Amino acid sequence: MGYVAVRGGEDAIKCAEKLLRYQRLRGGARPLTVEQIEGQLYLAVDRVMGEGSLYAPELAALAIKQAVGDTMEASFILRAYRTTKQRFCCSIPETTKEMRIVRRISAAFKDIPGGQLLGATSDYTLRLLDFDLKDESPQEMRTFIRDVSDIAREGNIPDTFPKVVEILRQEGLLVERKDSIDDRSISDIARQSMTFPESRSGTLQAMARGETGGLLLLAYSNMRGYGDIHPTIGELRVGFVPLKIIHPHTGEPYTVGEVRVTEAEVIARLDVEGETQKFTMGYGLCFGHNEVKAISMAVLDRAMQARKPEMPSEKQEFVLSHIDGIESMGFCNHYKLPHYVTFQSDLDRLRKVKEIHDTEGNLKKNL
Repeated sequence: MGYVAVRGGEDAIKCAEKLLRYQRLRGGARPLTVEQIEGQLYLAVDRVMGEGSLYAPELAALAIKQAVGDTMEASFILRAYRTTKQRFCCSIPETTKEMRIVRRISAAFKDIPGGQLLGATSDYTLRLLDFDLKDESPQEMRTFIRDVSDIAREGNIPDTFPKVVEILRQEGLLVERKDSIDDRSISDIARQSMTFPESRSGTLQAMARGETGGLLLLAYSNMRGYGDIHPTIGELRVGFVPLKIIHPHTGEPYTVGEVRVTEAEVIARLDVEGETQKFTMGYGLCFGHNEVKAISMAVLDRAMQARKPEMPSEKQEFVLSHIDGIESMGFCNHYKLPHYVTFQSDLDRLRKVKEIHDTEGNLKKNL
């Protein structure tokens, strides 16, 4: 069975592609540069990098421009590009204790070792349209940067911060996870399809490259009552972790750069019959600055620890099978492709059933 050939289809496709670019350029404004997108729309860039599963800010910005601002399509383009690249080494596992912090807060404790660091955020301001941005000029930008440069300096920020959850761990109030990860047990879902039950590393990988909205939907359902997680953020971090590899000549660890990540650790109460009541922790970490995604990851990580999963957000197979935005978008969009043969088959059967039904109805009426 094949699709019905459409005459002139190739020419129509080429014209449709040209029209897409025409729609972007016809307004007459100056073309957006990749540098502008990377620098000023960095949150969108970070989201595309995370969902595209490739840390490459410039390429993510280019994908956003090519996709005309559609972040899901941009993630698709970036991940497709990723599949063409050869892997030549693996980085050394790194702890976020060495993260160069730019933002760090805790909702569990007011006073935390090292202090709260708000960083760059709009969390504490009203969501009102800023009409001054309509006429923002290069001169105004330079003046603002000069005036705020003192705040932006990071000279007084310590190189490292202690982990907040260590307070609970030292008091014996935190349940320790029994699963351990070593180099032999680390999954790679980009090379091998997921199997269920999936390993801890595979689960975190799937969520780290999952679609932000999909993760939020499932986490929100759990928080609203379709589950039992009422989390408190033990610590939320945004910062840069060093990327280290083994030097090919010396065999020693070598730092090749930094990667911006967001890390979330959420704490939830766990009542265990016959045991001392303790807290449990959910963990989330993703590329770039994306706090909603990291928190949603952590909530779902904790939800999937349920001993008797009942709700969708507690079932590993359900969660991991539906959070990949690129896979779900592809499945949704494939319905736009020609389905002439299958639909005509359904139509013929329906017409035949209707014909038989009408014939039988006429016979009964005549009798």
